[in-house]
Amino acid sequence: MNFKVKKSEIIFRGHVFDLQVDEIEYDSGNKGIREVAVHNGGAVVVAVKNDGKIILVKQFRYPFQNFLIELPAGKLEKDEDPKVCAERELTEETGYTAGNIVKLGKIYTTPGFCTEVLHIYLAGNLKPGNHNREEGEYGMEVFEFTLDEINDKIRNGEIVDAKTLSGLHFYKLYLENN
Repeated sequence: MNFKVKKSEIIFRGHVFDLQVDEIEYDSGNKGIREVAVHNGGAVVVAVKNDGKIILVKQFRYPFQNFLIELPAGKLEKDEDPKVCAERELTEETGYTAGNIVKLGKIYTTPGFCTEVLHIYLAGNLKPGNHNREEGEYGMEVFEFTLDEINDKIRNGEIVDAKTLSGLHFYKLYLENN
């Protein structure tokens, strides 16, 4: 690295993320500011039924004032095991529980300004049950699609969520290697 952190301060503590501002000085003597959204991270679930259909949810996303089709996912609690989060979010959002769950990988969602890491899991041997949604998820809908149907939705712009696109890519790689 060609810089030193001269000062680091959390200037905002929020429910979803904190905002950290760092004052840095490059080896050249030039100064800079780095703003970082400090986020606990989350877990994403590629839930695949025995017939091969993948469970997706449609939910309202406030920043975009729109409904998005996504894989089930949620935010990690402080120091929470991502697998525990994945299992909780799957049931919370869809009602399904997984008989087995395997980690496929992880992604850095926006490494230019955010510390969020999403852990991506494959869930199988699904058993239906009752969801346990949070207040902001009450209008959520659950769908089952084949990979071909999902590919069509990606091509026509119906699926644009980055964690969903990444999770599906991890799943396709998993299928190629197993």
